[in-house]
Amino acid sequence: MQNNIIRKATRQIKVGKVKVGGQAPIVVQSMTNTPTQDVAATVRQIKDLEAAGCEIVRVAVPDSQAAAALAAIRAQITIPLIADIHFDHRLAIAAAEAGADGLRINPGNIGSHRRVQAVVDCAGAHRIPIRIGVNSGSLEKDILAKHGGVTAQAMVESTLRNIDLVKSMGFEAIKVSLKASDVQRTLAAYRLLAAKTDVPLHVGVTEAGGLYAGIVKSSLGIGMLLADGIGDTLRVSLTRDPVEEVRVAYEILRALDIRHRGPEIISCPTCGRTRIDLFDIVARIEQALLKKTVPVKIAVMGCVVNGPGEAREADIGIAGGDGKGVLFKRGRIVKSFPQKQLVRVLLEAVEDFEREGADSAQKHSEGNKNK
Repeated sequence: MQNNIIRKATRQIKVGKVKVGGQAPIVVQSMTNTPTQDVAATVRQIKDLEAAGCEIVRVAVPDSQAAAALAAIRAQITIPLIADIHFDHRLAIAAAEAGADGLRINPGNIGSHRRVQAVVDCAGAHRIPIRIGVNSGSLEKDILAKHGGVTAQAMVESTLRNIDLVKSMGFEAIKVSLKASDVQRTLAAYRLLAAKTDVPLHVGVTEAGGLYAGIVKSSLGIGMLLADGIGDTLRVSLTRDPVEEVRVAYEILRALDIRHRGPEIISCPTCGRTRIDLFDIVARIEQALLKKTVPVKIAVMGCVVNGPGEAREADIGIAGGDGKGVLFKRGRIVKSFPQKQLVRVLLEAVEDFEREGADSAQKHSEGNKNK
C-alpha cells in the first residue's frame, strides 16, 4: 500500500536536532503529566516516552521552580524539550535560559507588546523556535465579539494576528497550533489556516478525553487533516499515561501509510469458533512488543483452520484452538506446537524476523561499500 497524500509545502524549522516542516517526516510529540519540578519523575517519564517513539516532549512550566528544573531535566534526556508557558513572560525567558529547545506560548495571554518582545528576543538569542498555541478557550475578547463566539474563523484570525505580531519582531522560527476540543471546528480551523500561511503546523484535538473518546476524536481529527496533507507534527491528547498518546499517534500514521514504527498487530474480533483466550493473548503480545521498532505485520487469529488464510498478508502470525497452535508466514503454516506455547513461539518468530532484517541490511551496506 502506498498513500497518495500530497503534503502542503511549509517552511522548515528545527527543534533541537529535529526538523519540522518542509517535507520532513511528520514528528510525534507528547507532554509529560508529572510535576516538572520533580526532576526524577519527569526524566523517567520522558525516557518512557522516548522508548515508545516520542520525538519531541513538552513540559508544563507553571512557576519558577518548574523553570529552574529544566536544566537538570535537559541534561538527562536526548529528545528536544519544549517549555509550555502561560501568562508569565518571565517563565518563558527562564526556560530558554535553562536550556529548553523551544517555547510554547500564546502571545495573547503573555501580556503587553513589550513582554512578548522580551520573549521573542530571548528565543532569538538562544536560537530556539516558538510554537504559537491558540486554543478555542483563549481567544482575544475583540475577536470573540466580532465573530459572536469561538468559531473556526475566530481561531484563524487570532492565529494570524499572533503570527504577524511575532514576525513583526523579526522572528521567523515559529510553528503554530490552533486546537479545539471538537473535531469539526478543529478541522475547519486548520483547513482555513493552511490556505493562508506556510508556517509549519502542529495538529491535534485538545482535551480530547479519556481512552475511547480521545482515540476516536484524535483519529478522526488528526487523521483527516493528515489525509488532506495538513500537519508537520502532532500530539494525540488523552487523559491517560502519555505513552498511550504516542502509541495512538503511530497507529494513525500507520493507518494512513505515512510512517511505520514497530509491529502492526492484526487480530480477529473472535466469534463462536474461537477456542482460545484471544483477548489475553493479544494483550500479552502487545505489551511484550511495546518497545520494538521493527515494522513487521503480525496476525493473531483464533481459528487454526481459517486463521492463516484470513491473515494471508501478515509477515508472521499464530492461530490456536483445541490444544493446538500453529505458526504461519504469509498464510502458509510452517510449524505446529502445543497451544500453551502460542505467545512464546510468536515472540521468538518476531526476534528471528528482526534479526534477519538486520542481517539483510548489513549485507546491503557491505555490498555498497565494496562497489
